[in-house]
Amino acid sequence: MATKIRLQRHGKKGKPFYHVVVADSRAPRDGKFIERIGSYNPNTNPATIILDFEKALDWVNKGAQPTDTARTILSTKGVLYKKHLQGGVKKGAFDDAKAEELFAKWSEGNDAKIEGKKSGLAQTKEEAKKAALTAEAKKNADKAAAVAAKNAPVEEAPAAEEAETEAPASEETEG
Repeated sequence: MATKIRLQRHGKKGKPFYHVVVADSRAPRDGKFIERIGSYNPNTNPATIILDFEKALDWVNKGAQPTDTARTILSTKGVLYKKHLQGGVKKGAFDDAKAEELFAKWSEGNDAKIEGKKSGLAQTKEEAKKAALTAEAKKNADKAAAVAAKNAPVEEAPAAEEAETEAPASEETEG
């Protein structure tokens, strides 16, 4: 029996949520499956991936073929890299300790990349919030100035004109 690691769609229209399952390749997309090994939520940023690493690695080693999207998910979580390293151990290229060291190093780099994206998104969100607050404060100040100008007494404008005409006249008399 040929098995595939693929996604089963759940969720409402426009808001997909997927279960990562191992199924017979002849079974329909949302039909019968052998085992559920995780979930994938593309609605969050970055996408939320929950995967049972050991089960996924076991199924890949047994020969289950992932679909394109499932392959990307398994690659992101490191299942395919771990399988690659296990193949190197079997061939004698390096020992188990070296394989574990390489995987740990890769895992730390991958975790740092994900955390960097999360912090970058949070920082961008904060900057956008500050810019919106600044724009709103400026808009409120402009609106307050417009209301103040509208409500200002009409008598002040002629008084200002009289003061301007009196000032040059007083200068001429002095000289």
